Amino acid sequence: MRHSLGLRLIVLFLALALAISCTFMFGMQRAFSTGWRDVIKPLVADYVDRLADDLGSPPDIARAQALTEKLPLSVEIDGPVVHWRSPTTRPQFMDEHPHELLVRTTADGHRIRFGLDSQAWMQRPRMIGWMTLTVLLMLTAVAWKLAHHLFGPLKAIGAGVERFGRGDFSQPIQLHRHDELGQLAEQVNTMAADLSGMLDAKRALLLAISHELRSPLTRARLNAELVPEGPERDALLRDLAEMRDLITSLIESERLAQPHVALQREPTDFSALVANLQAGPFIGKPLMVDIPADLPGAEVDRTRLTLLMRNLIDNALRHAVDAPQPPELQARLADGVLTVTLRDHGPGAPPEVLARLAEPFYRADAARQRATGGVGLGLYLCRLIAQAHGGSLRFEAADPGLRVVLNLPWSGTARPSPG
Repeated sequence: MRHSLGLRLIVLFLALALAISCTFMFGMQRAFSTGWRDVIKPLVADYVDRLADDLGSPPDIARAQALTEKLPLSVEIDGPVVHWRSPTTRPQFMDEHPHELLVRTTADGHRIRFGLDSQAWMQRPRMIGWMTLTVLLMLTAVAWKLAHHLFGPLKAIGAGVERFGRGDFSQPIQLHRHDELGQLAEQVNTMAADLSGMLDAKRALLLAISHELRSPLTRARLNAELVPEGPERDALLRDLAEMRDLITSLIESERLAQPHVALQREPTDFSALVANLQAGPFIGKPLMVDIPADLPGAEVDRTRLTLLMRNLIDNALRHAVDAPQPPELQARLADGVLTVTLRDHGPGAPPEVLARLAEPFYRADAARQRATGGVGLGLYLCRLIAQAHGGSLRFEAADPGLRVVLNLPWSGTARPSPG
């Protein structure tokens, strides 16, 4: 009930209906009972006197029996001569609460007690109670249906907000209502359209800048090649290469961020892919690899998967420079999912940083120095590549160090050639 607004409204409706009914019944009972008691009491007393006189002295049992058969009454006679009680099914003589209004004493010492045979009276209120409960349950069902109808659009709004949060603005919230919920859906759609336009403008700007920078960057690199060899030339070429990699990462990230990413799938041997990285950019780097020899290949985008693994291994090596153990890479295949775990024994990351490691341009350290990494696009690209393949990428604290877990759909095929 804590998570259902409709259910809480139904409970509130029932509580309010019960409170109103009880208040009304109590008030009306108090209002009418006092006045009627003052009017009825002398009439009842006079009627009881007439009944006692009609029975005679000593009381006549035949008359008493005829009286109980004709009227819904119970009679009990207790005296020196007559001892008799009416044979009713459920007599009510008010034994527990004797009242002088219904008790009379004859001249010869007989005590006559009258009571109401309330069996019929009890059945009628019971029937009315069941009818009231049935009507109340029906009203509850109607109120539930009404609340479900009124607040049903909240599910559509929630699903739309979830889609917009994932970056999917292709389908607006379809809600044809003219009440407050309809206005809320229109406002959410307007907000989503504005966000989509802002994101499209940002992507277009990044792509335009990246494309425009490629030409002058190429010319700058050619001019740098003409500079005499020395530390200044090496530093210049290194900075230009870093700018080139940044532009390439920007363009690739924007391509992968599109809803429909065109992957160039081809048979890929994962163990051979990692071996090529060890023999290429990470030659001589300490890395412990545990990949089953019989791991089958799969149809994936080999170029992008290579970029993903290169960024992950580079990140692990960079943060494990002074660690007591080298990074550990492990791959396991189960139920069609390849789980790649890469753990380093470096300083790790605090919990509040783990959830943001794959955000674009995010770095745990404020100073963007070459010794600690680039501008924060490597892990972002890794996440986009994993998602484009239908997989996931998450970061966990390893204590010490950081553990990266990559899950990829991996339909086994014949092992392809390493090339």
